[in-house]
Amino acid sequence: MIAFVRGEVAAVTLNSAVLEVGGVGLELMCTPGTLATLRVGRQAMLPTSMVVREDSLTVFGFLDDDEKQVFEIVQTASGVGPKVAQAIVAVMSPDDVRRAITTEDVKALTRVPGIGQKGAQRIILELKDRIGPPVGAHPSPASQPAGAPWRDQVQQGLIGLGWSAKESEKAVEAVAPDAGEAPDVGALLRAALRTLSKA
Repeated sequence: MIAFVRGEVAAVTLNSAVLEVGGVGLELMCTPGTLATLRVGRQAMLPTSMVVREDSLTVFGFLDDDEKQVFEIVQTASGVGPKVAQAIVAVMSPDDVRRAITTEDVKALTRVPGIGQKGAQRIILELKDRIGPPVGAHPSPASQPAGAPWRDQVQQGLIGLGWSAKESEKAVEAVAPDAGEAPDVGALLRAALRTLSKA
């Protein structure tokens, strides 16, 4: 298994990054919050999880080991594949996921695209005794340096999660007043998703 990848960032797309490792470009599927921390031409080290299917081999990249651990454990719930698991860590921080499951917060989990009421209840039932309590030390994903183009990143993240360009634009406008001087892309993305799930 590939536990982590370290190399120069060769490309960043809407939902993946390519890291050059020993002359080979490895494509890692990443959340918008993780992609927001990467810069083409800079070195990066991402914990990874490899998902092997009959017709594909996909490597997912993460902000840190905590995010990777939550991604892997939520997939042990029936009906949760890598795509939904990635949506979970895109919308919620690892501690938010732990809190939602341990406190049986169905509403929090249904904010994730691809999880309905029954799916959320099943995740809670199957993972409540295994997910563990919030660890408390995890920063909000993808704290951004001042002046970063957070609007584009949040909008592209929403489009990557399946919302239309028009819906995404509306959601970005709704959260713009909360951006402040040093926008936190991960937090703004989660806030934008909350506005969309209410709509």
